[in-house]
Amino acid sequence: MGSLSLEMDFEPSPMTPRSLAMTPRSLARRRLFPNVENKKQKVEQSGAGPRKNLQLEVLEPGLKNDGPSLDTILVNYLDTLTQRVNYHLAPLLQFHLNNCGDPFLQNTVDFHSKDFEVAVLDWFAQLWEIEKDQYWGYVTNGGTEGNLHGILLGRELLPEGILYASKDSHYSVFKAARMYRMDSETINTSVNGEMNYSDLRAKLLQNKDKPAIINVTIGTTFKGAIDDVDVILETLKDCGYSQDRFYIHCDAALCGLMTPFINNMISFKKPIGSVTISGHKFLGCPMPCGVQITRKSYINNLSTNVEYIASVDATISGSRNGLTPIFLWYSLSAKGQIGLQKDVKKCLDNAKYLKDRLQQAGISVMLNDLSIIVVLERPRDHEFVRRWQLSCVKDMAHVIVMPGITREMLDNFISELGQQRKQWYKDGKAEAPCVGEDIGAQNCACSYHKIDYISP
Repeated sequence: MGSLSLEMDFEPSPMTPRSLAMTPRSLARRRLFPNVENKKQKVEQSGAGPRKNLQLEVLEPGLKNDGPSLDTILVNYLDTLTQRVNYHLAPLLQFHLNNCGDPFLQNTVDFHSKDFEVAVLDWFAQLWEIEKDQYWGYVTNGGTEGNLHGILLGRELLPEGILYASKDSHYSVFKAARMYRMDSETINTSVNGEMNYSDLRAKLLQNKDKPAIINVTIGTTFKGAIDDVDVILETLKDCGYSQDRFYIHCDAALCGLMTPFINNMISFKKPIGSVTISGHKFLGCPMPCGVQITRKSYINNLSTNVEYIASVDATISGSRNGLTPIFLWYSLSAKGQIGLQKDVKKCLDNAKYLKDRLQQAGISVMLNDLSIIVVLERPRDHEFVRRWQLSCVKDMAHVIVMPGITREMLDNFISELGQQRKQWYKDGKAEAPCVGEDIGAQNCACSYHKIDYISP
């Protein structure tokens, strides 16, 4: 088998038009499905409509089937996906790679990528300031698995501990509390989504006889708010919690790759227990994945010797995708810390640009410090929301300004939103929603708050 040249075969490249004689995607299909190589498939243009369900069923081999062949179904599916992606990564998909068990132990089989996985883990350990011989971690299937693992570690270390999490924490945190049958306290948040430290203090004091397991959110899902680790540590100290009576898990799904290039709020030099990030968000891995890092001294509480895989396993999932560590390794290697730092600056600048432009247009908008999530009033038209792929909560929507977002895209969004708003609110018969309670009165541009803030 020939060697794989990453520079030539693995480099993410823009999709070329379908009208060209042979695209990289068609070459991939040609290798995968030689018997349909010359068939011309009718491709529906990627208009504004959502992708239609293919209405599939599992076919029994050997029975008469009047429908399309398996190859044809898969080619149609690839065509459908091709219309909705700009980049593709394919060469390694021919291999079944399973990183089963502990990443730091040898497998009895060769079809794994643990060497890539450990390289990725070492990179993040250095980023979050913990020595190689002091940490343990693994590449997860996403941020949720990282949260499940981090909170489980806290529960195993402090079996009587109470889980504290802000109401703006990711839903997987509360899922963990239910799965592990943990007592939990929901902490109020300020209007920007950050944890209310006075409420945390009050609830810590109410439960002072039990240890604390605290989920710290480094970038809330909807508003991008960052809980202050240092304030939480100071609050724990003031409430009489010694370091052996608390465990801190940092859910840094989106911002864990950003904050180290702004300040060192995430650092194992502080008494934190674990950190998790998502690899498919800021880094842009083409499939869901994440990274979970904890202290090596904690992991024995979860480790189990599994004889038939000849490994110790302390992961949540056991079998793990062996492709994602390679994708993560390649992305980190291609960008490097300098490239990531440039991406962070670009995203922060573009987020501020979007926020300022919306504000100038008289649209309610909020942007947290160190955040790339711009929260704005919810557009009235469902089709507009779907076309721009906006997530909405109550009367709010948000835009996450990722590295691939350009000023031109933002200008197009602002322009179309402005044109649509003229139709939605023409003749003054309808008004934009008041979102003062959701994003702060100072950020709300409704008629009431606009007058309130203009008045002396």
